[in-house]
Amino acid sequence: MTKIQIHDSAEVHPSSQIGEGTRIWHQAQVMQNAEIGNNCNLGKGVFIDATVIIGNRVKIQNGVSVFRGVTVEDDCFLGPHMVFTNDLTPRSFNHDFEITKTYLKRGTSVGANATLVCGITLGEYSMVGAGSVVTKDVAPHALVIGNPARVVGQVCKCGKRINPSSSVDDFPLKCGQCKF
Repeated sequence: MTKIQIHDSAEVHPSSQIGEGTRIWHQAQVMQNAEIGNNCNLGKGVFIDATVIIGNRVKIQNGVSVFRGVTVEDDCFLGPHMVFTNDLTPRSFNHDFEITKTYLKRGTSVGANATLVCGITLGEYSMVGAGSVVTKDVAPHALVIGNPARVVGQVCKCGKRINPSSSVDDFPLKCGQCKF
C-alpha cells in the first residue's frame, strides 16, 4: 500500500481514520471520528463531517460536503458540487434537529450538482444524472435524472447504459461491452 497524502492546506482531525493510499487535496476538512477507507480521493474543498463513514476507492470531487448521517460504501463517485442534506425540517434556530440517514450502496455514481434529499438509499451501481434532485430510494443499476429524479434506464456495473429491453429483474445486468 502507499502512504496517505494530505495537502498542507487540508485540515484532518486527529481522531479521524484515514485509509492507506487515500489522497486529501487543497482546503479539504475531515472532522472528528470520520472514517475514510483505502485509496480514496477527496478533491479541493471537500468537507467530511463528524462520524461520516466513507468506504474504499471512493472519489469525491471538488466542493462536496458529506454531512453526518451519510454512509458511502466502496467504489462510489460523488461528482463536483453535488449536495447531501441531513435534516428534513431545517430551521436555523433548531438546535436539537434530528439527523435523517442517507446510504449510498457500492458503486453508486452521483453527477455534478445533483442534490440528494436525506432519508434515501441509492442502490448498488445506480447512477444519478447531473443536476438531478433525488427525493426517494433508487433501485440497484437504475439511471435517474430530473427534478424530481425519475428512472429513465439502467446502467451496467461499468457505467454504460443497458439495453432498454432488459428488465430490472435480469441479473446480472450486462451491457455487452464489458466483462462485468
